[in-house]
Amino acid sequence: MTVQPRALADLSPAELAGFAEAQRTAYDDLLTRGLRLDLTRGKPSAAQLDLSDAMLRLPTSPIDADGVDTRNYAGLAGIRQIREMFAELLRVEPEQLVAGGSSSLTMMRDVLATLWLRGGVDSERPWGREETVRFLCPVPGYDRHFVLTGWFGIEMIPVPMHADGPDVEQIARLVADDPSIKGMWLVPTYANPTGSVTTQEVADRLVSMPTAAPDFKIFWDNAYALHHLTAHENKSADVLSLASAAGNPHRPILFASTSKITYAGAGVGFLGGSRETIAWHLDNLGQGSIGPDKVNQLRHVEFFGSAQGVRDHMARHRALIAPKFAEVERILTERLGGLGIATWTNPEGGYFVSLDVLDGTASRVIELAKAAGVALTPAGSAFPYATDPDDRNIRLAPTFPPIEDVTAAMEAVATCVLLAAAEKLRTRE
Repeated sequence: MTVQPRALADLSPAELAGFAEAQRTAYDDLLTRGLRLDLTRGKPSAAQLDLSDAMLRLPTSPIDADGVDTRNYAGLAGIRQIREMFAELLRVEPEQLVAGGSSSLTMMRDVLATLWLRGGVDSERPWGREETVRFLCPVPGYDRHFVLTGWFGIEMIPVPMHADGPDVEQIARLVADDPSIKGMWLVPTYANPTGSVTTQEVADRLVSMPTAAPDFKIFWDNAYALHHLTAHENKSADVLSLASAAGNPHRPILFASTSKITYAGAGVGFLGGSRETIAWHLDNLGQGSIGPDKVNQLRHVEFFGSAQGVRDHMARHRALIAPKFAEVERILTERLGGLGIATWTNPEGGYFVSLDVLDGTASRVIELAKAAGVALTPAGSAFPYATDPDDRNIRLAPTFPPIEDVTAAMEAVATCVLLAAAEKLRTRE
C-alpha cells in the first residue's frame, strides 16, 4: 500500500522542525559534491546540432530551382522554395512570408524599430511620437521579449497566461479604452516557459476584439510551433486567416525560425503577415539590406527536401529531448508531489518546464542551487522588469545537458525547493 505524502503545511511544529533538519542535511551533502550543472537557457544539445551536420556539405549547387544564383545580391524576401516549405508548416500563404537571416528576434527588433520611427500600415503616426506606448506581456513569459520591450522604453503590463492562451477577458478590457496599448507579445504554441497552447478560439478573440489603438499589433512569436514532445502534435491557430476574416488583417505579425531545428547560430528566420504588412516590411528592410543569406536558405531546402522532411527531422529531435523532460517530471513528482509546496507544467512541446514553488521562496531556491553548483535562470526572469510579484516561478531548461546531468540537477533542485519551503513554513510558526 502506497503511503500518500502529507502536505508540509499540515505538519506539527516538531514534525516540521525534523523535516527541515533532514533537508538541511541533504543540502549540506549537495555542497560537498562539487556540482557544475546548468539549466539556465533553452539551447539545443550538441547531439541535436549533430542531426543537421549533413547541411555542411550543402548546397550541391548555388543555383536554386528558379535559376537564381544564391551567391549574388537581391531576393529580399528570401528564395521561393524555403518560403513555400515553411508556409505549409506555419499555416500561411507563401506570399505572406519572408525568409531572412538566422534570428527571428532580430526581425522582431527591426519591426519594433520601424513602428517606432515610421509607424505601421495602419498607424496614424510613428509610435515614437506617442506620449506613452504600452505592451501587454503574458506571464510567465519569454525574458528576451521583455528585455527588448524595455529597451525601447515601452511600458509593460503583465497579463496571466492560461493553458489555452493569454487571459482574453482581461486583454479585452485593457485594450478597449486605452489607445496607448499598442500591442502584445505571444508565444502561441508551447509557450515559453509554460508550454501553453493558444487555442483557435482564443486566437479568434485576440484578432477580433475592439482596440482603442487602430494599429494594435500581436507579435505572434511561433518559435516552438514544430517542437513536439509527444505523438500528439498540437497545431498552431491559423492567426492570419482569422485576422483577415475579422477585418483586422494587419493586427498579427508572425515570427518563427529554424534556430532550434537546424543550427541555432546559422538558421533561417521568418516573418509573416498580411500582404500589406509584407510590402511594408520589405520596403523598410530594403533601406538597409540587399538580401539575406540565400545560400543558407538553399542549404536548408536541399537538406529537408519538403515540409514532411522538416517534420521527420523534428521527430529525431523529440527522440533526443523527450526523455529529458520525462526525467524532470519523474523527479519532481517523486520528490515534491503531494507536499503542497510546488506545481509544475508537463508540456507537450517546447523547451521549458515552468516550476512554481511556495510563494516567497523562488529567489531562495535559486540562491541555494547556485551555492550547490546548479545554475538556474534568475528569479523573476519570466516577468516584465524581472520582477515576479509572488517570487514563485522558476524556469527549467533541460534540453542542453546530457540526461545524467538533468537527473543530477533536478535532484539538487528538488532538495533546494524542500529546504526553502521548510525554512519559509517555520517562519510562520
